[in-house]
Amino acid sequence: MGINELTSFEGWQDLWKRSTDSPVLVFKHSTSCMISARAFKHLKAFKKEDEYEIDCCMVKVIENRRISDEIAKDTNIPHKSPQIFLIDKQRIIWNTSHWKITEKRIRKAVQVGC
Repeated sequence: MGINELTSFEGWQDLWKRSTDSPVLVFKHSTSCMISARAFKHLKAFKKEDEYEIDCCMVKVIENRRISDEIAKDTNIPHKSPQIFLIDKQRIIWNTSHWKITEKRIRKAVQVGC
């Protein structure tokens, strides 16, 4: 599928550092939320046709709350779920949440950001 799960601080720190070389997508997913399930389907549809082969990771916010909180701290963007970030050079160049997470919007952000 091409979406790796972040389950450790080290994984997040590695992804954050990798953003200095190339853009990355980070998706905050609530496994108990139908809106998040819908957003995750849109992300999977994007990755299926991802012509840029952008590095993409997901953090399950209920199961890994501390990592989700660390992402909010490092990005200086308050936590929401579902929530998605496009990170380049350790800067958030695009983010959105809830119903605004669509395959079309992800594709457009990645095209502009890459």
